[in-house]
Amino acid sequence: MKESIFTLIDNLPLAPAIYRMRLQGDTSAITAPGQFVNLQLPHRYLRRPISVCDVSGSTLTLIYKVVGGGTADMAALHPGQPLNLLTGLGNGYDLSRSGDHPLLLGGGVGIPPLFYLARQLLAQGKQVSVILGFNTREEVFLEESFRQLGARVTVTTVDGSYGEKGFVTDHLPPEYSYFYTCGPLPMLRAVDRATATDGEFSFEERMGCGFGACMGCSCKTAAGYKRICKDGPVLRKEEILWDA
Repeated sequence: MKESIFTLIDNLPLAPAIYRMRLQGDTSAITAPGQFVNLQLPHRYLRRPISVCDVSGSTLTLIYKVVGGGTADMAALHPGQPLNLLTGLGNGYDLSRSGDHPLLLGGGVGIPPLFYLARQLLAQGKQVSVILGFNTREEVFLEESFRQLGARVTVTTVDGSYGEKGFVTDHLPPEYSYFYTCGPLPMLRAVDRATATDGEFSFEERMGCGFGACMGCSCKTAAGYKRICKDGPVLRKEEILWDA
């Protein structure tokens, strides 16, 4: 974990209530896709945990959804604003387990951390398939960015207004070596039931501190309770105990 001051480069809407924020600063503590940062907002006591979408040199990309007062304050920030970030939080995805044909499944604002993961897997010569899930056409974002990386992309919408109709689990490829996923809890449960291989889940949880001190984001696993912010947010399929 590292505390640094970043400078806001831009902060632009991608879809309704979805924003992309790019910042300039010390990204050296970010060592794995799937990690997150904790961002301090002016006049707000609690930091906001945001997953890392991409890192390129000293440029950090975050994508977030406006869901309350804190994220509304984020959307109102302007270029040039200095921001205090804790970086390098969480464990991230394990690329060594991917095999040759990894499958990435994302839903809504669970999609951004998969972008940095896809870029690193493709750089290793893997054949990456990505399934992106949304409710409707207006919500779709990052589709072309994944395609430009070289991933094989399928987009699903619940209402069928764009791409394939249904959920990400309705359109799994016949073969894949391993899977990585991030999204809302109902989607993660469905992925657990539908997938035929081992894989890794990144959990979205409300966090108080972001580095394991408050125990507010604990979840039950086969090895006991783990803190999503410190022991996660990525957990392996075989260790997760889903509530009945």
